[in-house]
Amino acid sequence: MKADELKQLLTIGKRISLKVKTQMPVTQIVFEKSSFDKDNLLLFMEVHAAPENNKANVEILKFFSKNFKLKVRIVKGFSSREKIIEIC
Repeated sequence: MKADELKQLLTIGKRISLKVKTQMPVTQIVFEKSSFDKDNLLLFMEVHAAPENNKANVEILKFFSKNFKLKVRIVKGFSSREKIIEIC
């Protein structure tokens, strides 16, 4: 699956499970490890920021805003590498 196909699945109110790995060279979705279903999305993300002072969470929100033109919020997992985000 590519970013274009993923964008079609991202609709307002949709919740997405994220598994996050921080302090990586670049922020990106690792499509090879992610699983896509019409009802359930599990995305593996690599995030450049460190997991301190909310930096990684902010970078995740900015990533979805910049790359998919979507506003998202973190619903669960503020201090965990496993998160649930919701598209607003």
